Amino acid sequence: MSKKRPVNLDISTISQPVTAIVSILHRVTGIILFIGLIFLFYAFDVSLESQEGFDHVADMLQNNFLAKFIIWGVVSALLYHFVAGIKHLFMDLGYFEELESGRQAAIANLVIAAVLIVLAGVWIW
Repeated sequence: MSKKRPVNLDISTISQPVTAIVSILHRVTGIILFIGLIFLFYAFDVSLESQEGFDHVADMLQNNFLAKFIIWGVVSALLYHFVAGIKHLFMDLGYFEELESGRQAAIANLVIAAVLIVLAGVWIW
């Protein structure tokens, strides 16, 4: 192996194909969902403790910007992860495996997820 190989360590100059971006985002949204469950389980636990706890969580989700933002983030991650998961199921069935059809499916994945995320934002706020 030649030790004079060019090494590019500047990540900002590396251009990723859209299929790689969709795949990376699918993994990232899985991590966000895992972390977001901590907040959801906490809110669920508080809401089940008493009527006052339920009222507190309901008030927080209706009036607190940070709580709405966290919920929107978790719902957005869920929607993107769901859409990408459906795309992966189609790929498991043998569809979208060619270079061009895979690229088109990745773009469709981004567009569908973006529309659903915007709709979720409108619904939450």
